[in-house]
Amino acid sequence: MRHRRKVPLLGLPADQRKALLRALTTQLLREGEIVTTKARAKAVRTTADKMITLAKDGSLSARRQALGYIYDKDLVNDIFAKATERYGNRNGGYTRVVRTKSRRGDNAEMAIIQLV
Repeated sequence: MRHRRKVPLLGLPADQRKALLRALTTQLLREGEIVTTKARAKAVRTTADKMITLAKDGSLSARRQALGYIYDKDLVNDIFAKATERYGNRNGGYTRVVRTKSRRGDNAEMAIIQLV
């Protein structure tokens, strides 16, 4: 049963899962879109939305929380500078998950996650 489980386990131990989500979130915010499996895309959607919400807040506390999660300091400064003009009138839903073809090797469901 998976009752009340918010975070998908992705078949990884907790430390590897957290590192994977941090890396995918950093890459998504840097590139604007990434291609990954559907389960990973759905998992990274929540963390990316949280980082953009922190950037919209713009306070010092929010900046420190984002710096504690995202690997690149210059990326955090860039996101905080542009978030209010890009997402100022939007109340959530900053990412879009689009399903694509299955992966050839193991038939895993693939998806593109992109910033709206």
